[in-house]
Amino acid sequence: MPTVTRVFVARLAGLAVYDPNGDHVGRVRDVVARLRSGGAPPQVTGFVAELPIRRQIFLPIGRVVSVDSGGVVLNSGVVNVRRFQQTSAEVLVLGQLLDRRVTGPVGKQGTVVDIAMESDRPGLWYLGRVAVQEMTGRGLTRRGHLRQFDWAELTGLVESTSGQGTDSLLALLEDMRAADLAHAVQDLPSERRHAVAAALDDVRLADMLSELPERQQVEILIRLDQERAADILEEMDADDAADLLAELPPVQRQYLLDLMTPEESAPVRALMQYRPGTAGAVMTSEPIILTPDFTVADALARIREPYLPPALAAQVFVTRAPIDTPTGRYIGTAHFQRLLREAPGDLLGGVLETDIDPLEPGVPLDEITKRMATYNLVAMPVVDSDGRLVGAVTVDDLLDHILPKGWREHE
Repeated sequence: MPTVTRVFVARLAGLAVYDPNGDHVGRVRDVVARLRSGGAPPQVTGFVAELPIRRQIFLPIGRVVSVDSGGVVLNSGVVNVRRFQQTSAEVLVLGQLLDRRVTGPVGKQGTVVDIAMESDRPGLWYLGRVAVQEMTGRGLTRRGHLRQFDWAELTGLVESTSGQGTDSLLALLEDMRAADLAHAVQDLPSERRHAVAAALDDVRLADMLSELPERQQVEILIRLDQERAADILEEMDADDAADLLAELPPVQRQYLLDLMTPEESAPVRALMQYRPGTAGAVMTSEPIILTPDFTVADALARIREPYLPPALAAQVFVTRAPIDTPTGRYIGTAHFQRLLREAPGDLLGGVLETDIDPLEPGVPLDEITKRMATYNLVAMPVVDSDGRLVGAVTVDDLLDHILPKGWREHE
C-alpha cells in the first residue's frame, strides 16, 4: 500500500527505484498518465525508469509498493527491460505538462510548475492538484502567486503545446551530466526537445550536442539562428565540432565555418582535412601540452583543472616550443601517476616516458585500439612527419568511433 496519498511529480525526478530486497533497480525519469474523456484527470499508469545500462523502461503502477522521499519500492525484482514507447493516449508529466501555459477558473493565466499524483485507494493513482505560477496583469513576463488548482479547474493542460515554456523542466535537468541530459532530451517530443535546446546556454548546449546522436545534433543545429549555431560550434571541442560539421551539406558547412572566429575555426578545419577512420580524424587538437622546463608542480596544477575530461587529465605531453598545435618537436609523455611520485620542483624533462612510439595521423582505428590496449593507455600522442605534436587520441573519442554507427540512438 502506498505510504502517501499525494506526491508532487517533480520531486520524483531522479529518485531511486528499489526491489523488495533493497537492491537498486534504476531511477525515475518521468510519470506516465493515460488521458481520459470528459475532463477527468488522467490516470497514472506507471513510471519511466532508467536502468543502470541507460535504457528507459516502463514500470506499471501496479508493481509499486511504496512511494516516498526515500525512493520507489517495487513488489518484485523482475522487470521488463523492453524500451518504453509512449502511445498517443499517454502523456509524460515532466516531459510534456511542465511549463504549459494554462488558464485558471477566473481567466487568470499561469505556468504549470508541478503536478501531484494522488491516490484514494491502493494501486489507483491519478493526476490531481496542479501547482501554477500565476502571471500578473502587467504582462506575461511578470510572475504572481504560486497557487494550486484541481485538474478540472484548468484549461490548456493537454489541448496544445503552443506557448509552452521550459523553466521548470530545465530546473529538473540542471544538475545532470551532459550525457544524461542528452539521454533525457532524446525522449522528449521533437518540439519540446528543440525548445529545451534553444533555452540552454551556449556551453551547456554544446556539451549536450556532443552526446547526442548525429541525426539529432544536425536537427537541433540547423534550427538555431546561424550566428548562434556558429557560437555553439565554437564552444564544442574541435573534434566534436568537426564531426558535426561533416554531417552538414558542404555549402552550409562552409558558411558556418566562415561565421566562426578564425582562431576557433582553424583547428576544426585542420581536423576535417584528415581521412575518416584515422588518428587525425578522431584526435583532439587540445591536449595538455608543456615544455620540458616546466616543473612537476606546474603539470599537476594543469591536470587539476576541473573542466578537463579524465582521459585528457591523465597525462601531459611535452614538446619543444611552441606548445600550440602543431607544436615544436614532440619529446615524451608524463603520466599523472609518475607525476605524483616525483618531487614538485623536478623538471618535466626528467620524468618523461619515451619508449612508446607516437601515432601518425594516418594510422587506422583498429591499429590505435591495439596499441592502446597493449600498453594500457587512455590517450596517445599524434605527431606529423616533422615530429611535431598535432593532437592526441583519447579512449573516449576512440570508443565513440569504433562503436556501431548510431550507438547513441535509442532503440
